[in-house]
Amino acid sequence: MSRRYLTIWFRHLTTDQLAIRKPELKGEPFVLAAAERGRMVVKACSAAATKRGIETGMALADARAILPDLDVLDNHPLRAGKLLRALAEWSLRYTPVAAVDLPDGLILDVSGCTHLWGGEDLYLREILTKLRSAGYEVSAAIADTIGAAWAISRFGQISAVVEPGDHMDALRSLPPAALRLEAPVLERLQKLGLYQVRSFINMPARVLRRRFGQDLLTRLDQALGRTTERIEPIQAIVPYQERLPALEPIRTATGIEIALRKLLDQICQRLFREGKGMRKAVFKGYRIDGKIQQIEIGTNQPVRNIEHLFKLFALKIATIAPGLGIELFVLEAPVTEDLSIQQESLWAAGNQENSVIAGLLDRLAGRFGAGAIHRYLPDQHHWPERSICEAKSLEERPAINWPEDQPRPVCLLPRPEPIQVTSPIPDYPPMLFIYKGKVHKIRKADGPERIEREWWIEQGLIRDYYRVEDEQGARYWVFRSGQYKDDQPEWFIHGFFA
Repeated sequence: MSRRYLTIWFRHLTTDQLAIRKPELKGEPFVLAAAERGRMVVKACSAAATKRGIETGMALADARAILPDLDVLDNHPLRAGKLLRALAEWSLRYTPVAAVDLPDGLILDVSGCTHLWGGEDLYLREILTKLRSAGYEVSAAIADTIGAAWAISRFGQISAVVEPGDHMDALRSLPPAALRLEAPVLERLQKLGLYQVRSFINMPARVLRRRFGQDLLTRLDQALGRTTERIEPIQAIVPYQERLPALEPIRTATGIEIALRKLLDQICQRLFREGKGMRKAVFKGYRIDGKIQQIEIGTNQPVRNIEHLFKLFALKIATIAPGLGIELFVLEAPVTEDLSIQQESLWAAGNQENSVIAGLLDRLAGRFGAGAIHRYLPDQHHWPERSICEAKSLEERPAINWPEDQPRPVCLLPRPEPIQVTSPIPDYPPMLFIYKGKVHKIRKADGPERIEREWWIEQGLIRDYYRVEDEQGARYWVFRSGQYKDDQPEWFIHGFFA
């Protein structure tokens, strides 16, 4: 599939934004100015100021000579970049690939997107209508190359949609400045009477290089598609993404669910063809007021079962606030893994219980958050803090079996916590202990179990562990650090039994 690009030119970017924020400026001649080489220079003009003959780069004194009552505001050099970034993020509802084109434009890769709006003409009309209704004066063009679209959006006098393969003819009547050339090159072309691209487009490359330098050749090749021109998207491209524009703004939960099911069906079909399953999915709703509503889910293993994925999203659909309506739905799968047909069959009804466990864990994670669920495996260490490790997935298997010779607590504290104890004689379990201000009287006890440090890793005191039960029936794993012959040995609680 050939690439198609849309470039958007904001004729009065920063001044339009100020007029949107301050309605009293709308239709008024004003400029943004900044100091440059000891004098004030016009950096941006409103549309009304441009009509009066004021131009960007003009000395402010000359501008005031033309229009004495001209309003002058301070120019902020970072304003254009920030504004274009925000506009590029807004344009992501129309394409996943949007880039900033400083100082006053955007570049969108619209390949494979325009059919969702009924074709390139309707697609372009939709975007321009939205921007113009917001208060921006814009022009735009769609073509096979970035260079051709840029040229036509700023200098073209023909249709804003250039048919595939027609970009060379569309460029011929344009001035050399349409190729984004530097001022010295433009001056040399002007002196030689080369006022249109048609005057030199067919000249031999060696002649153009010798007379005008490599820059002209590069820009010409980019515009004609002989050289690939790359853009830097504002967001990383998600390889698995499906889009669904709404004919009318959607405001109901039922409408959102219908859109979600359709997108899940589309993306899961693609994942099936490519032998993939999703581990993370993001569902976005682009509202007509420009705001984005977003929910996401994660799974413990790769999944492309539509019903299971829909149930996970259903837990969060109520958090979506449609406002005045959602005009575009997007489903992304930013994290995927290989998933064979045999693995997919595990989700069939009545099959292995592993799928039931995975489904339960996914629903719990969706309700309470992924950080609320952990799975641990035994590790090849004797020291309690290092005897377990957290599993990365449901399929991960332990290298060793769980030890069965000595019982271990269901809940092991990440770090032992100090307690105060009363112990009758050495090597006896405590009669009571105080933990977090509460006194626990011991009714039953078992131990000690001596655990020595792994000397090849670290040095330190031994531990004598006891399993104790208080009068309420709660059971704890406590230990004494060191022996009684050591000065004032300390006691700690390290875990809780079921």
